[in-house]
Amino acid sequence: MTVAFFSGKGRRIGVALGAVSAGLLVLSACDKPTPLATVTVGTTSVNSEAACYNDGEAIKESLIQGCLNKKPEKTLEVAMDDKVRFGVDPEIAERGWTLFINGQQAEQEPFKKTYRTIPGSAFFASQTGEPATKTNVSIVETNGKKLTGIWQFELKKTS
Repeated sequence: MTVAFFSGKGRRIGVALGAVSAGLLVLSACDKPTPLATVTVGTTSVNSEAACYNDGEAIKESLIQGCLNKKPEKTLEVAMDDKVRFGVDPEIAERGWTLFINGQQAEQEPFKKTYRTIPGSAFFASQTGEPATKTNVSIVETNGKKLTGIWQFELKKTS
């Protein structure tokens, strides 16, 4: 003979509490997605979450160079006469953002709008005189002098 430890109502309450607990556990394992940055050339667009992001707080100095040198996952082909369009989420624009080319800061003042256009030829100039065939471009979110997010893209030169 079996004895029920819980009444029907008690079992339903227990199952409901178990389901709620499991749901909260699953939700706590989810990371909040980072804001997106987008690069568009002609009709081709790619967007990416940040390679490094600290939710508006400064990235540790020891991690910055590694983030800037991280291999980009997104690549676009660019001709010298193409226009390269950069777009960022409004929360990135509020803090300000700038471009780094091959790990080096390309501009001094942060840009505070969500969208800008730069000629493709600007990304393939070389300091040694030889033309570059590919360039890593980083969109870097700033907060004052601190870097708070880094998005990576690779631009490949086409003829």
